[in-house]
Amino acid sequence: MIPTNLKAMLTHPRLALALRLYIAGLFIYAGMVKINYSAEFAETIASYRMVPYWGVNAMAIIMPWIELIIGILLVGGVRVRSAIVVAGSFLVMFAVGIAVNLVWKAPIDCGCFHTLGETISWKTLMRDVIWVAMAVHVYRYDRIFRLELKIDWIAREM
Repeated sequence: MIPTNLKAMLTHPRLALALRLYIAGLFIYAGMVKINYSAEFAETIASYRMVPYWGVNAMAIIMPWIELIIGILLVGGVRVRSAIVVAGSFLVMFAVGIAVNLVWKAPIDCGCFHTLGETISWKTLMRDVIWVAMAVHVYRYDRIFRLELKIDWIAREM
C-alpha cells in the first residue's frame, strides 16, 4: 500500500506536466536531429530489420517530422492525450525494436538522438521502458496548462 502523501505526489498534475514537457523535449530534439540526416537515419531503420526495404526511405523522412509535431503539440498543450498516445506508441515501437535486436544480438546503432554512434544495449531498452511509463503517467494525470481547454472555454463564452 502506498502512503497517502506519496500517492498524492505521484499523481499530482504538476508532475504530469513536468513529464509531458520532458517527453516533448525528447521528441523535439530527436526529430530535429533526424530531419537533418535522413539518409543516415534510413540506414539505422534498415538495420533494425522491422520495416520492408521499400518503406525505409519514406519512414526516414516522415517519422522525424511526426516526432517534431508531437513534441510541439505536447509543449503547447494542444491535443495532449492524442499526442501522448502517439508518443507512447512510438516509444513502445522503439522498445520492441531494441528488445528484438538485443535478443538477436545484432550490433546496431540506436538511432535515437544521433543517427550514428550509440549502440543499443539493455540500458537503452530500460530507458525506453521508463519513457513509456512516463507517457502513461501523462495520459492519466495531466490536467494543467492545456491550451485546448482554454480554447474550448473561450469558444463557449462567445
